[in-house]
Amino acid sequence: MRRRYCRDLYAGRVATIKRLMPHACIGCDVIVGFPGETEADFLETYRFIQGLTFLISTYSPTPNAPIPRPLKCPGAVSPEERRRWNPGLAGLSEMKRREFYRSHQGSVRPVLFEQHKNAGLITGFTDNYIKIEAPAVAAGVNTIAPVLLKDLTPDGEACRAEPELEWAS
Repeated sequence: MRRRYCRDLYAGRVATIKRLMPHACIGCDVIVGFPGETEADFLETYRFIQGLTFLISTYSPTPNAPIPRPLKCPGAVSPEERRRWNPGLAGLSEMKRREFYRSHQGSVRPVLFEQHKNAGLITGFTDNYIKIEAPAVAAGVNTIAPVLLKDLTPDGEACRAEPELEWAS
């Protein structure tokens, strides 16, 4: 893709960020099936990402969405092949996200509460982008409060949290 950096430089930068800011959430987007990509290339990318400590998301064209220019290039990977490869990377992304969430269990983080959820819960994100679900008894939308991160929700989409200090009304 004509990037001005190599994978070793990229991996080194991720390692430096994690060393200086161990709680940082680092994310990247990955295009699955870039023109000319082979299955061997995909597996090499998968193994590279597997060894790094960051969260990933994959690009997947949706119906009626304009297709980015690179996917119209000669050598484009077929939609069938992209659909075959994408679940592997999506599974890796999910595993890494849950691993990141679990690594912060027991810690206290500030949370910006964003919306009320049913069953008396409120959701939001920590300062390092961990989605949380907490009792809404005293926290309101658009407030920031410290919470104790606990276990994952049953669906694994968020961390349960409890107020660390008494929340202001």
